Amino acid sequence: MAKDDDVYTLFVEAAKAENRPLSNLIETAAVSRIREQQFVDDAEMSEILANENLLKRLQKGVAEAKLGKGRFVD
Repeated sequence: MAKDDDVYTLFVEAAKAENRPLSNLIETAAVSRIREQQFVDDAEMSEILANENLLKRLQKGVAEAKLGKGRFVD
């Protein structure tokens, strides 16, 4: 694992290379990472939509949730 100073230097160099403040670089990177985790890309969505068994199970789950069936967890 890199030392804190090494990580900071890496961030500063990247921000300078993109001619923007360090805070903006970090914010943009964080938002990008969150979006990658929350949403699927086009290839993943195509794979999901092609999986008929998965789609049926999802539809069944939605129907059961609307009826209040099942156990909900946090």
